[in-house]
Amino acid sequence: MSQTLPLLYTFRRCPYAIRARLAIAVAGMTVNEREVSLREKPAEMLAISPKGTVPVLQLADGSVIDESIDIMRWALAQHDPDHWLAVDADEAATLILINDAEFKRALDGYKYPNRYPERSATDYRREGERFLATLEARLTGQPFLGGGQIRWVDAAVFPFIRQFAAVDPDWFSNAPYPNVQRWLQAWLVSPLFLSVMAKPVQAAAAQVAA
Repeated sequence: MSQTLPLLYTFRRCPYAIRARLAIAVAGMTVNEREVSLREKPAEMLAISPKGTVPVLQLADGSVIDESIDIMRWALAQHDPDHWLAVDADEAATLILINDAEFKRALDGYKYPNRYPERSATDYRREGERFLATLEARLTGQPFLGGGQIRWVDAAVFPFIRQFAAVDPDWFSNAPYPNVQRWLQAWLVSPLFLSVMAKPVQAAAAQVAA
């Protein structure tokens, strides 16, 4: 398949897709975005990535990248004007691994307790708090996880903390994690985040037509 621009299959609220879009945006890459209905996944996406999860990026030469971290690395390898990769690689990898494994499991249980009835939502929240405490300590004395400036590790972790905070906003706003709260709020109002949450033109047009 040949195409002028890479094609990104995405879903607005998916944290994996959000972090991929953040890296693509900061790298200044132009891609065509296709908003996916998770209930009716397009056959074209499943043909190139049978696992059926977003994001999926099909490059102009037809090659496919279907892991969000790999999409981030691809985008930043093309262009990294804000030096997002200028961070200790091992430390970043460790934080992202904890986020994507232990914290994501706790987040799922906390957000969807009916799907994971083995434990209570409070138990899952407490499990997730271990990662919040790690981030809180790391953000003491520095504004971002990677130091004085936003780095790719911040973008990789932020969408998941956003989901965790949104489960019970009152609890989160009163929880003993002021540094995490400050860091999260800075992301939520950032022009970069707001830009990647805007609906693609074709998606907005489809809604109007409907």
